[in-house]
Amino acid sequence: MTATRTEVRGSPLTIQQVSRLSGLSEPTLRYYEKIGLIPAVDRDRDSGHRRYHPSVVEMIRSLGCLRSTGMSMRDMRAYLGHLDEGDQGAAPLRDLFQRNADRLEREIALMEVRLRYLRLKADMWDARERGDADAERRVIDEVTRVMDAL
Repeated sequence: MTATRTEVRGSPLTIQQVSRLSGLSEPTLRYYEKIGLIPAVDRDRDSGHRRYHPSVVEMIRSLGCLRSTGMSMRDMRAYLGHLDEGDQGAAPLRDLFQRNADRLEREIALMEVRLRYLRLKADMWDARERGDADAERRVIDEVTRVMDAL
């Protein structure tokens, strides 16, 4: 059974439910707890299994989103640290998110170049299959230019 948003507001959740909600694997959740990125998780008295309080689940969901953007552990720690600063944390958080947005934008640009390279290589082989030597030469020239950007 998948945990729903309503369950997050209610009773504590299992590690499996939190994993599904956050997109973080169970080993990652255990690791985040071990290194102190998330607070120590309560345990069920009978089974000893982790039981995540709704407030911790919301924090973990945020960390899952941050991780999905490629944000570093150092920046995730900084994010959590600045949350408690109120208005004083606004500028550092803005800068942190802007820096990560800029990083992601650079990564996207590089991925677009890589995609262009692959499409051109497909075009080159298509031209060769068709026996169109002129088209193949034009594509090879473009591939060479794109390779310089990689």
